[in-house]
Amino acid sequence: MIAHEVESESLPVAEKQAMCLSRGALLLDQAKQKSDDRQLLTYALNENLEVWVAIKTIAERNDTGMSDNVRDNLIRLCNYVADTTFKSAEEISEEAIDSLININLQISEGLLEGLQRQ
Repeated sequence: MIAHEVESESLPVAEKQAMCLSRGALLLDQAKQKSDDRQLLTYALNENLEVWVAIKTIAERNDTGMSDNVRDNLIRLCNYVADTTFKSAEEISEEAIDSLININLQISEGLLEGLQRQ
């Protein structure tokens, strides 16, 4: 499981999540490249969804220090990822996979940029 593989206590939560999102993007890209391997795609989608469930759990907390706007946007993205994953589980398009990959990479980059500003 992606979220559980990044266990270092020395890393801030945002950095751990950024790493998990990047790994999720990599798994999705690998699954897209091997489009005939349905098991790999299912694994990648499940792992990616797990990361987004963790992000949603954090975003829904009141003690995160996130602005309401950031929190609402993250929750919307979480819902989009879940909807895309569940609706497309049987026949997910390359465009949908690309969308999930791009979201992961953009949010990961944003998390790391936020850490640099601190």
